[in-house]
Amino acid sequence: MKQSHRTEVVGTGFVVLDRIYENDHKAFEALGGSCANVLWSLAMLDRQVTPILRLGADDVGEQLIEQFRTAGADTSYIARRATVSSPILAQLTNTKLGTHSFSFVCPDTSVEFPRYQSIDRAELAAAAPVIEDCAVFFADRLSETIVCAMETAARSKSIIYFEPSAIGDRDLFARAIDCSTIVKFSSDRLGSKLLPILSQKRAVAIMTHGSKGLEVMSGKDRVWCDAILIEDVKDTSGSGDMVSVGLINHLIETRQTGETIDIEVVLCGVRAGQRLAAANCSFLGARGLFQQRSARYAHRILHLNL
Repeated sequence: MKQSHRTEVVGTGFVVLDRIYENDHKAFEALGGSCANVLWSLAMLDRQVTPILRLGADDVGEQLIEQFRTAGADTSYIARRATVSSPILAQLTNTKLGTHSFSFVCPDTSVEFPRYQSIDRAELAAAAPVIEDCAVFFADRLSETIVCAMETAARSKSIIYFEPSAIGDRDLFARAIDCSTIVKFSSDRLGSKLLPILSQKRAVAIMTHGSKGLEVMSGKDRVWCDAILIEDVKDTSGSGDMVSVGLINHLIETRQTGETIDIEVVLCGVRAGQRLAAANCSFLGARGLFQQRSARYAHRILHLNL
């Protein structure tokens, strides 16, 4: 049963409308972006989830909000701005090869899509009550406002789960790392840059290596987790997000905090997420398992070895 007195997961970051092309043919549109995938999936798992976002007062924004609402998320802190166009991203999927790529340019018209915009001070102030009282704060993008939100949640002993895709502003990035509890990143994109930094910090580091697996690092401890292989791979998009879903879900179930997080609990959650990621690869779309099977099915996968 959910805890009515505390929001379990608050998150902000990359949320877009994915226009998914399957083998060069437009298949469907769906909520997309790492932040969206993680928050939507956790809401489907019956977690209390509150996205804090800035979207346009347009049809795309309404479509994104409705998908969050249908999953069970609290959409009270998704701001609609007339001066903003809600972001769109094309996902090009080859189900025969099990590969995918992304484009910010429309494949049909060659027109550039609107880009993601961070929350600002107004959205931060409005959402302060849930930021100050959440179990986990998730972010996959940085801005001055987002870092302030992370620092606010950290002062309340929340778990700060940070998934950077780039460093950008080094001062902002350093502040984000300093208040993070878990930092998950790709070895290809950030491995050589982040490992020397994180070795001196308190955060648990999770470095992903694509289809090979991932490493969990805490202080001098370093544990390798092989990827789970399956035969019928249709789409690998969202695999990393499913690992985060499994881990965050497990951290909440075991009542971890930013102060008391246990490395063995992290490893257990990572393995649950890897099971979910592997199963999700059999379906088209970053959240295909939830959409084509059910949240109940996802629950069973997450708890297979418990």
